Amino acid sequence: MKSVFLHYVFFWVTLQLIAVPATVLNCCEGDILLLLDSSGSIANYEFSRLSFFATDLLRPFSLGRGHVRVGLLQVGTDPHLEFGLDVHSNQESLQSAMQGIRQLKGDTNTEAALGVARELLTETDVKVPKILLWLTDGVQPGDVDRPMSELKMRGVSVLIVSTVHGNYQVLKRVVTPPLDSHLYSVDIDNIDIITEDLRKAMIEIIRAERLRVVDLTSHSAVLQWRPVLSENSSYYELWYKSVSKPGREIRRTLTGDSSRAELKNLQPDTTYTASLRPESNQAVFNTLTVTFTTFPDVLSPAVVHLSDHGPHQIRVSWGPLQLARVQQYTVEYGAIPSSHVRTVTLPRHKNSTLLTGLEPGTQYLVTVTALQVDGKERAMSVRACTLAEALPALIDLQLEPVKRRDLGVEEMQVKWQASQGGLRGYWIKWETENPHSTTSSMYLPPSSRSTQLTHLAPNSRVCVSPIYSSGRGDGLCCTATTHRVPGARSVFMISWRSRQ
Repeated sequence: MKSVFLHYVFFWVTLQLIAVPATVLNCCEGDILLLLDSSGSIANYEFSRLSFFATDLLRPFSLGRGHVRVGLLQVGTDPHLEFGLDVHSNQESLQSAMQGIRQLKGDTNTEAALGVARELLTETDVKVPKILLWLTDGVQPGDVDRPMSELKMRGVSVLIVSTVHGNYQVLKRVVTPPLDSHLYSVDIDNIDIITEDLRKAMIEIIRAERLRVVDLTSHSAVLQWRPVLSENSSYYELWYKSVSKPGREIRRTLTGDSSRAELKNLQPDTTYTASLRPESNQAVFNTLTVTFTTFPDVLSPAVVHLSDHGPHQIRVSWGPLQLARVQQYTVEYGAIPSSHVRTVTLPRHKNSTLLTGLEPGTQYLVTVTALQVDGKERAMSVRACTLAEALPALIDLQLEPVKRRDLGVEEMQVKWQASQGGLRGYWIKWETENPHSTTSSMYLPPSSRSTQLTHLAPNSRVCVSPIYSSGRGDGLCCTATTHRVPGARSVFMISWRSRQ
């Protein structure tokens, strides 16, 4: 059934190629890498629908160098490069390759696939706009924040199409803004309704003439454009201003080999318009314009994270790092409810420290304070718990048979050794010989080193555990093998030992 569906897709797409407008065919220059979720969390039907969607989405573009290059990377237990960016130079070849895609199944190892994507998109001399289009169900996307941030820092635009089951919060963090045109969460049966909108968003990125924002904070913006000038004979005129304060305009002149510029000292939560005009004696170029809004102001520390927990240590980290706005950081920490507080002072370029010399199994209040350059302070507190220290285990356990002549029965002598620090006693457990073979137990004081047991069940396990004020340590168990001898009750043989 799936094979029939894919053949229908290929036939339909081939017919549609006749109606492709020339204005779309020759509009763009850039690289598009499809990151296709091919793991076992995707049903066969969903995978076919995603493949069909990608095929239809790419149909109008002219392919090859100087136009649009397309690659396909599948996500599974291990990443699989279906075809690279320079493989297909015409739609017939691309459509045939898309028809032959087979699902990998396996785990969703998106992080490994992003490592391959970084090599394909950033480790190249081709200076064109680049798009990573992630097609996924969004289920368990993994730790993708850092690799996605690295791609965006290198000028790659991240666009995402997810089914309705996806982790929207993770996808929202890693997508390139704006969200309304770059992030789509859609039912797989209705995925074709977003084709035109997503294609327009892609065209806006890889259009031959375009000024775009590739990185945005509350106080800065990075602009990027397709270079059209040479260094010696030409230059760029760049100017920008706040929409709410149109009278104050800032102008800059950039060299002809420039392709990006950072705008600094912007106001938070403010809308700006920026314009770029290439100046050359050899040709006349259009003025490129972009409008953007800076993020609301965020002062450090906005988040405090705890890691590397141990009995005597905890690492505390915070962010964002704001070198231009912070003089220093102070970390205060003390056990709850103790009043003794220790302090660590760190320079502004540090955003983590390891707190040592802590008490095991103890709750601490940790406060990170940033001293701003204007003298104001901002603090954030979290509660942290150290791990309980591992309790000493029983050192040795031995079983020795002892015959009580006065009673005519066999007893078992149980001997052990343990560390004495903080010891409160011992817990002994064994199986008793009776019609139903029940388990018996008893508690012995810390001065005890041995005890004697009678009426043990055949092959009874005898276990001894040390008891401390904070809990029970690891014990040892021995199994006594019992042999019946004619004319005698039983004979206990030497046994084997194991951890409880």
